[in-house]
Amino acid sequence: AALAEGLADELCADKDVLEHPEKYYDQIVEINLDELEPHLNGPFTPDKAWPISKMKEAVQKEGYPDNISVALIGSCTNSSYEDIDRSASIARQALAKGLRVKSQFTITPGSEQVRATIERDGQLKVLTDIGGLILANACGPCIGMWKRMDIKTGERNTIVTSFNRNFAKRNDGNPETLAFVASPEITTALAIAGKLSFNPQTDELENEKGEKVKLDPPVGEELPPNGFDEGSSGFIPPAEDGSSIEVKVDPKSDRLQLLQPFEPWDGKDFIDLPVLLKVSGKCTTDHISMAGPWLKYRGHLDNISNNMFLGAINAFTGDAGKTKNIFTGEYKSVPEVAREYKAKGIGWVVVGDENYGEGSSREHAAMEPRYLGGKAIIVKSFARIHETNLKKQGMLPLTFADPKDYDKIKEDDKVTIFVSQLAPEKRIKMLVKHSDGSQDEIWLNHTMNASQIEWFKAGSALNLIAKSQKN
Repeated sequence: AALAEGLADELCADKDVLEHPEKYYDQIVEINLDELEPHLNGPFTPDKAWPISKMKEAVQKEGYPDNISVALIGSCTNSSYEDIDRSASIARQALAKGLRVKSQFTITPGSEQVRATIERDGQLKVLTDIGGLILANACGPCIGMWKRMDIKTGERNTIVTSFNRNFAKRNDGNPETLAFVASPEITTALAIAGKLSFNPQTDELENEKGEKVKLDPPVGEELPPNGFDEGSSGFIPPAEDGSSIEVKVDPKSDRLQLLQPFEPWDGKDFIDLPVLLKVSGKCTTDHISMAGPWLKYRGHLDNISNNMFLGAINAFTGDAGKTKNIFTGEYKSVPEVAREYKAKGIGWVVVGDENYGEGSSREHAAMEPRYLGGKAIIVKSFARIHETNLKKQGMLPLTFADPKDYDKIKEDDKVTIFVSQLAPEKRIKMLVKHSDGSQDEIWLNHTMNASQIEWFKAGSALNLIAKSQKN
């Protein structure tokens, strides 16, 4: 902080840029903060945004269930001290005005430090006093680690969360749960109202005495005035000398498995690889590696790989999670076919659409394809973090130089990728052989720098690190 203060003049925008931005930028966007209003995002995507004033109209027009079955705040993304304090501000008003929650309401502290601090400072009590339930300091419902008892799978319902993802089946495994994302304070207000169509900026509520009352805008401290309470520490310091420590895992365990290094590149081009799957439309990391009950296998790569691409839509059939074994003609689950290819020593590629790998930065979405024999993922465009994860695992993340070439890929194709051409800022040629004997030459782009290409050659970034340590 002291260093930053000493360089304050250097860390400010240039005066001329502030006064004449049109000289330096192609486009200038002005945002009037007074015109902004709270939004809800969803369902099924964080991209669909509704101003709170438009939700009544959206509920009627789109047929969204208006009753909110569960409202959830917290998890890793929106559970800072200020987030919880603002939610508690709404809760205090509710108690003072004779209101309690009409929906189920859960609070997931994002850390033991936050939990201990808000317990000490009283926010936890006021949130439970209006009917809230405190969950463990964990991901919980954010990633589907939550058994709902109030509805059955297939029952259409609305939930509102302050979590960071709301893809189909993400939170509870039910494809008919419409999840909307909002700020913690809006989620708390909606829990009190029990209605998706409620606008806390304008609408009144009826309290237990039959009186009409209105909620005021929340307030919250950015940091705890009395500092943070660290709570109970679960940290076990490592031994000063760990050379004699052996990590033992029961080979019969279905939840833990010691990782084996991935094989390094053999220096040869990828010849006649089958297309394991051509994905149509959105393919998030949840589509590639589902959360929910599968997460109990996070420590067992072989077992969790049985969920690979179960949510991805096959561009040739429209089905989720199934693909054709081009050698037998049978349609099976994607991981089954991948395992059959792997058992025969056959590598494969996956072809995807725009923004492939959107969503949680789930390492397993890159590790599973690599483990089951994948060589490259070829798409129109990548989500940035997932593209990096693929690089780290020794998978080639490639994009079509011409996105229209996506349409040229057929179900029974075999592709040859001239990996020997791999170099920074250089395109790679791919030859696509169709089952009718015709061929297409397709050019692919990549964003791998020299260091990342070394990851690929070594088999993964971890392999390269291990090699450097031995040297």
